[in-house]
Amino acid sequence: MAKTDKAVVLAAGRGTRMRELTATLPKPMIEVRGKPVLQHIVEGLRDAGVRDFLIVVGHHADAVQNFFGDGSRYNTAIQYATQEVQDGTGRVVDLARDFVGASSFVLGYGDILVDPANYKRVVDLPDDIEAIVTVTRGEDVSKGGAVFLNKEMELVDLREKPESGEPTSPWYNAGLYAFRPSIFEFTAKLKLSPRGEYELTDAIRALAHSGRKVRALEITGEWADVRDPEILARLNQR
Repeated sequence: MAKTDKAVVLAAGRGTRMRELTATLPKPMIEVRGKPVLQHIVEGLRDAGVRDFLIVVGHHADAVQNFFGDGSRYNTAIQYATQEVQDGTGRVVDLARDFVGASSFVLGYGDILVDPANYKRVVDLPDDIEAIVTVTRGEDVSKGGAVFLNKEMELVDLREKPESGEPTSPWYNAGLYAFRPSIFEFTAKLKLSPRGEYELTDAIRALAHSGRKVRALEITGEWADVRDPEILARLNQR
């Protein structure tokens, strides 16, 4: 089993559902319980043994870079890449190719909060597993990814925002992953989805269908997609 010490965090989105809260800040810099969501993520991964970070920035990139700098204040090394065009998560991952090199890496979204204990579980990538996809129950899969698993918790299929009438699943894509560099073979072949984006989930499905093992890991404890002001208010009340 190899411990992963690199992480790629996607923090380029505009977060339009946050309305005026993201007029001058990217969504991952909105504060939950006294610090930005992105700081919770960086500290959680650092405490799980990750030291090298690539943060993908876009909307108000300076707010992220001014806050984190080179990462030394957090006992980490942080580099940045800029997503110039908002054309989907599949293309963004390609920006990490040089940073990753031949290493395995954790990938997370800059607006998803998890109980930090989960980071310790996701940095351990067993030798026979090509990727880990985290999942959670009880979420509306029409707002994200429906994950289809077999009895061994191995990924069989993954559908982004399935519409009514399409097959569904109790497992919701929790947005935290571990990959080997083999994922880049599949992001390179992506075609535009019906939503007009290059979807990371399409690359993960192709990876699983190529015969390589993609295992699901159920998130324990708290999980939150900080997607709108209502969720933010609920998190800050606790």
